Amino acid sequence: MRFAQSAYRDWAELEEVSGEKLTTITGGVIFLPVDGPYSAESFTTSLDACDVPYELLSPAEVTARWPQFSVPDGVETVYTPDSGIAHAARTVATLQMQARAHGADIRSNTPVERLTPDGDGVIVHTAHGPVRAGKVILATDAWSNTLLEPLGAAIPLDVMQEQVTYFHPEDAADYDPTRFPVWIWEDVQCYYGFPSYGEPTIKAAHDVANNRMTPEERTYLASDEIRAELADFVHRLIPGSGRDVRTVTCQYALTPERRFVLSPLEEHPNIIVGLGAGHAFKFTPAIGRVLAELAIDGESTDDVSEFHVSRLTQPTAV
Repeated sequence: MRFAQSAYRDWAELEEVSGEKLTTITGGVIFLPVDGPYSAESFTTSLDACDVPYELLSPAEVTARWPQFSVPDGVETVYTPDSGIAHAARTVATLQMQARAHGADIRSNTPVERLTPDGDGVIVHTAHGPVRAGKVILATDAWSNTLLEPLGAAIPLDVMQEQVTYFHPEDAADYDPTRFPVWIWEDVQCYYGFPSYGEPTIKAAHDVANNRMTPEERTYLASDEIRAELADFVHRLIPGSGRDVRTVTCQYALTPERRFVLSPLEEHPNIIVGLGAGHAFKFTPAIGRVLAELAIDGESTDDVSEFHVSRLTQPTAV
């Protein structure tokens, strides 16, 4: 939660420096069935510890505030007014522009084939020739172990193809970001969704659908079974969501407990790993800053000890 607070500050700084509007505050709701594996208290305890404002709402209170939802009895809802959306494409373009303005050489379509640490740093072997660096930040998601395994530093990863579906409501105005929040259904099966944003559709997905495949095996073809399951759920939770109009795929590389990795390798400290475990984009400016601090200063101004790579293989207390 404290790292999320750092991310809010870093988003604000990026917007100020770039002059771009990259975030939209919509408010957010987390739905938690009382007979499920998660309780509202498990969320509110963290919120209380960090002085984050929230409200606990009954199903009737949710429906009174957002009649677009049909929340069944036996569901607790945590509402946080400062939740929202980050504009992905605009953010990437903004970060690339800022990087170039500060001297970065962005080499598109340049695959990295392997890394060779030596006493002076790391040699990055690319398809277009070697590059020598004092430090290397490895932010290669599902491809990470392709580069780490030859170094004896593989990270336990569960790689799968995920998908998101867009629904076309009859009245998109009802789902405008000023009238409809981002939402998460937190249960054995987890779902999430967004208001209308940039087009008259709403987006939703089944989080961690376990459609496992490596980058080499990835088909880019959506699963009809997963799409049908999602559509059935969304139509029950949001009756006016409308028909599904398209589905696109992405890729997850999940670490144990979906823990971030933001740390140097123990065996090769000049190689710093950044792994987001399928939920990192909302932390983008903070993750970038932390990785830069680790590369330049050797430590971060944030406490990122829980994101050290060594914790992925250590037993946790119960």
